[in-house]
Amino acid sequence: MQVKVKICGITNIDDAMAAVEFGADALGFVFFEGSPRRISHNDATAIIKKLPSFITPVGVFVDETSEKIEKIAAWTGIDVIQLHGDEPPDMCYFLRRMIKAIRVKSLESLDPLVHYKDRVSAFLLDTFSPDVFGGSGQIFNWDIAAYAKQFGRIILAGGLTPDNVAEATEHVRPYGVDVSSGVESGKGKKDHAKMKLFIERAKSV
Repeated sequence: MQVKVKICGITNIDDAMAAVEFGADALGFVFFEGSPRRISHNDATAIIKKLPSFITPVGVFVDETSEKIEKIAAWTGIDVIQLHGDEPPDMCYFLRRMIKAIRVKSLESLDPLVHYKDRVSAFLLDTFSPDVFGGSGQIFNWDIAAYAKQFGRIILAGGLTPDNVAEATEHVRPYGVDVSSGVESGKGKKDHAKMKLFIERAKSV
């Protein structure tokens, strides 16, 4: 099966439409106040309304209340919820599909997956950083990601770029790959040439 590609940190309509044109399967909208790629729910709504029917909009949240998550998802038209903080398994009870992000330092970082595996549609594995929740541009050991596939669908993130995404996809064979900073010209602004190359190379494997 061809790998799915999610372009995360979408902040404007030009980047969203370019990602769709290049073959992205999903677009990530970050609602975390502390992110330089944060988007307002009004701006996200305007973009999502213009997306083709088969493109999946994903809302990224960090340690937010379930009430606020559901309110934003209903307002914007988000189809999938991605929890990127320290949310407990009990948070994963929404009717919507959910992705739980796990920040990976070592093999032991996978220990929580067993508690979430029956509650989420996929795990996103990102590099652990003490300062940021995603978008760090740092790579972790891909062997850990390959091992994690026993717990469910894996979306590989963390330090992926057009230069290494084909190798990463070949090595891990994940359900999907996720990129944000690896295809940016600046925080919150995508480099369209890099984005096109990333999607092409990911899907060529």
